[in-house]
Parts: sequence; C-alpha cells; structure tokens
Amino acid sequence: MGFLEHQFFYFILMLLSLAYPLAQSFERRIYYYKKWNFLLTSILLMMLLFIPWDIWFTHWSVWQFNNDYICGLKLFLLPIEEWLFFIIIPFACVFIHEVLNYFFNKELEPIAYVKISLLLALILAFSSVIWSDKLYTLVCFSLTSVSLFILSIYKPRWIGSFFRTYIISLIPFLIINGFLTGSFNETPIVSYSSNHIIGIRIMNIPIEDSIYCLLMLLIVIAVYERKSTSK
Repeated sequence: MGFLEHQFFYFILMLLSLAYPLAQSFERRIYYYKKWNFLLTSILLMMLLFIPWDIWFTHWSVWQFNNDYICGLKLFLLPIEEWLFFIIIPFACVFIHEVLNYFFNKELEPIAYVKISLLLALILAFSSVIWSDKLYTLVCFSLTSVSLFILSIYKPRWIGSFFRTYIISLIPFLIINGFLTGSFNETPIVSYSSNHIIGIRIMNIPIEDSIYCLLMLLIVIAVYERKSTSK
C-alpha cells in the first residue's frame, strides 16, 4: 500500500468513501439528494456530541493522529479530515439505509429488535462498569447503552431497519477503519492509548470503535427518520 503512504492519505480515503453514494444520490429510484436537508440537520446534531468528544479525547491523548497521513490543517486540535469523517461517513451510511429500505421491507417487525436493543444496552452498561477505568470504553459504552435503552422504550417503527443498516454498514466500516487503524497500511492514521481501551480488536480496530459507530449512526438515523417522515 506504499502508493497511499503520504500526507493526503486520510483525505483521499474520505473522498473514496464519498464518491459512490454521492454519484448515486441522483438515481431515480432513491432520489437521495432530495433528503439532504434532513440529513444535514441529523449530521449537525450528531456533531454537537461527537466533535467535543473527539476534541476532548485528542487533548487527553486517548487517541492521536499521525501527521504523516494528514494534510496539516487543523481546527480545534482535529485534522480537517476528521471533520470530514463526521460528514462523509454518516452520508454514506444513510445512503445504505435508503437503498436497503427501497429494496427490502422498510418496516421490519419491531418486537425482536426492541429486545435486541434492550439486551445490548444491558451488556454495554455492565461492560462500562467492569472497564470503568478505561476512558474510551466507559464513555462509549455508557452513552450507547443509554441511547439503546431509550430506543427500546420508544420502539420506533424504524428500529429494525436501523439495525439492518448498522450490520451492513459494518462491512465498509471494517475497510475504512481498517485503513485508519493500520490494518492494511504500514502505520495507522489514528492510534489509541492502551490505557483507555480494553484491548479487544477486530484486525487492528478497537472493539470500542464498532460501538462508537453504532451510536453515531443511531443519532443520525433517529433525527433523519423523524425529519423525513414529518415533512
């Protein structure tokens, strides 16, 4: 992967993540571009949580960015590529959500998924107590646990399609995050302090990142679904 080993690596990775969903946004069966206004609100609300969280963790060296793979432009400690991450990745994931809803039954039976949500919330709550000395684990697992518990209470009609989207999104997640964490390249773009994670990894990806992704996607889709169905 030597051809990607340069300071625009992260930026190119984001452009590649954006390319296909952006090109297909005008496809007549989906008309994704017509819902960008709902998506923008969803992403901005998600960023109100995730950007301060990212800045805080960067400040305390929970994770850090490799200067060899970023262009050098930063805003509040975060590389500009990291800001793009919080726009492009949700954009791509909600595109997957819309495609799945079009080609498959949109309203899946919610009962089973409510149980899954509640069970996962309990597991994450229990895990956050066990590993309360690991800052990333504690914050990520506890916030996601609370969000899933709220989800199981309200039982929105889209709960099944959300979990379906999340499972499918894990495929590109493993690819993109694999590059970010050094699974396919010589050194990672983002590295994590071993003091703040439990150490379980998928390839070189901390298990916490998969839960981080779940929470990010849950916030975005919750707002997106509410906005798009109440138009």
